[in-house]
Amino acid sequence: MQLKLSSPKIWLATQAVDFRRSIDGLCEIIQVNFAMDLKEGIYVFYNRDMSKLKILTWHKNGFVIIYKRLEHGRFTVRKSNEGLLTIDDKQLSWLLAGLDWMSMTDWKELEFDNYF
Repeated sequence: MQLKLSSPKIWLATQAVDFRRSIDGLCEIIQVNFAMDLKEGIYVFYNRDMSKLKILTWHKNGFVIIYKRLEHGRFTVRKSNEGLLTIDDKQLSWLLAGLDWMSMTDWKELEFDNYF
């Protein structure tokens, strides 16, 4: 089974959240801390040791929460005081796969003028 999440707006929290929080608790974080519309996109949260993710989004008539736990390793997340970081659907896919999506994003294609 392949999971494909996509939205024009995807935000990644830049600080860990208490993973005892579920839909209502995560909605509260979005509304109180970020003053954002809950139905506007996908919100990604991670726990303190960066081994778990929770993804919150609106689907037609209710909220959906997705929980991912890595069995080995840690998710790559850039911690900062910014609150939320905007990412795209490709970066989200890399993050969910447990890849270092930040390094992959910064990768630039090489261009050559002369091949000799």
